[in-house]
Amino acid sequence: MRLRQIALVARDLAAARAEITGVLGLDYAYDDPGVGKYGLRNAVFPVGTTFLEVVSPQTPGTTAERLLEKRGGDGGYMVILQVDDLAEARARVGAAGARVVDQINKDGAAFTHIHPKDVGGAILSLDHMIPKERWEWGGPHWADHTRTDVSVAIVGAELQAEDPKRMADRWSAVLGRPAKQTDGRWNIALDEGQIRFVSAHDGRGEGLGGFDVAVRSPSEVHRRAEALGLLDPNGVIILSGTRVQLVP
Repeated sequence: MRLRQIALVARDLAAARAEITGVLGLDYAYDDPGVGKYGLRNAVFPVGTTFLEVVSPQTPGTTAERLLEKRGGDGGYMVILQVDDLAEARARVGAAGARVVDQINKDGAAFTHIHPKDVGGAILSLDHMIPKERWEWGGPHWADHTRTDVSVAIVGAELQAEDPKRMADRWSAVLGRPAKQTDGRWNIALDEGQIRFVSAHDGRGEGLGGFDVAVRSPSEVHRRAEALGLLDPNGVIILSGTRVQLVP
């Protein structure tokens, strides 16, 4: 079980693409036609062998549009984990009593989307690929466009909650991974990456508040963000309304 993709939601997709490219040093994004059925357009960026996605509502009444209104602007949307045993993962979701809002199996690419109210904080997707290295949602040529001279991988997701322990316990039940408290924060360790649960402190309520990116030079990425005016008053990088923590 690994963290494979983080999705954000933004009203202005072009602006979000420009900011992500400028700060994280990525130069390719896939426009997945498959998200059209949800009333969305998107851009999917390879970050090493992990992915950063931005979705933007194109029709009224979408889940993404409701989230933008609920949280007062751009922000986190989805956490996508890749699993080796999809049948086992789906059975665990059912045993935990979590509702499935969408599910697909096609030509070696499958996913299960779990209702955000049944885990808290974000839509959770459990995905399976054959072969394991494949990532259908990044397009057929993502590997040819991967750059790692600035950003290497997405390595963490930070969910904020009114009760972090309660949310961590719910994710733990669905994922079958223990939630442990370290340095006052609740975490679920994955085979690659982690999910972190913190108190909601920005006035926006529960949600996917941040993500972690392993980078070659944190100071250089921070400089890029500052030049584009993408630092909050505390000096934290903000992309599409979401905090970015840099990991050397």
